[in-house]
Amino acid sequence: MINDTQKNAKERMTKSIHALEEALTKLRTGRAHPSILDNVTVDYYGTSTPLTQVASVVVENALMLTVKPWEKRLIPEIEKAIRNSGLGLNPSNAGEIIRVPFPPLSEERRKELIKQVRGEAEDAKVAIRNIRRDCNQEIKELEKAKSITEDEQRRGEESIQKLTDSFIHKVDEMIAHKEKDLMEI
Repeated sequence: MINDTQKNAKERMTKSIHALEEALTKLRTGRAHPSILDNVTVDYYGTSTPLTQVASVVVENALMLTVKPWEKRLIPEIEKAIRNSGLGLNPSNAGEIIRVPFPPLSEERRKELIKQVRGEAEDAKVAIRNIRRDCNQEIKELEKAKSITEDEQRRGEESIQKLTDSFIHKVDEMIAHKEKDLMEI
């Protein structure tokens, strides 16, 4: 019973880590990366379609992405979608392809992004701690129902705490790495 609770906790905490990873990939670090355009959608025959399903996105160099649509008529739609995505990017039409330059980040913008990264990290930590609380509650209810002993309850809560600490440590490592990326010039 405690093993099921621990397994459930590990799965839920892993999902929190994946959500944080996804949130961090959306933050641009001053270097071009195709995943930055993952959430951009294009109007394709009246349907909102992810950019990656209507074009290929390639890194041309550290400060430039190249988007090559599979249908030439989509070029203006893709330009408009990237411009309106809220990423602060200004694409330019180069005939068959669209170039998306990445301006270097200012010191002020880097500090704003670090605050945003720390906010995402805190959200992930809160989610992990909430999972710990839920699992500890489950274990206490098992002990109240006399399904487990007090010693088993204590061991279960200790193992959940160790699991929580390891996931919090992963979050801290991810944030340290992202901050280092953001401060690189």
